[in-house]
Amino acid sequence: MQVQLKVNGKPSTLELAPNTLLVQALREHLQLTGTHVGCDTAQCGACTVLLNGRAVKSCNLLAAQANGAEITTIEGLAQPDGTLHPMQAAFKECHGLQCGFCTPGMVLSAIDLCKQHPKATEAEIRELLEGNLCRCTGYHNIVRAVQQGAAAMAA
Repeated sequence: MQVQLKVNGKPSTLELAPNTLLVQALREHLQLTGTHVGCDTAQCGACTVLLNGRAVKSCNLLAAQANGAEITTIEGLAQPDGTLHPMQAAFKECHGLQCGFCTPGMVLSAIDLCKQHPKATEAEIRELLEGNLCRCTGYHNIVRAVQQGAAAMAA
């Protein structure tokens, strides 16, 4: 079947099997490998992308369900000149990552979190990020990064 997506601002028409997951379409057909496959059960959040501006777990969504949608992956956040999105910069500055496997999904979830809850408290950030697992950190630097990213996004 034919699926039309706008991925990171670029229109794409893909010929896919009806059971192709969005994460497969992104990684295998568009070579956007920043979207990671972690658990395959929508538990870990490594596959999180923005679908029409909202965070979704792409391992739990058929590509056909996203037909006509606008998708943003981690590769689509930075400016063409390489300037990082404020949330990416905050993760870098606050060292909100260690191995980096969860980071793309965490950053995209954090962007949606900040749009929905621009003045979230530390406790709210921790609760709202529960769907994104990090096995390396204690989340302290991630929470600081989200707070700093939220402030930069609001400015």
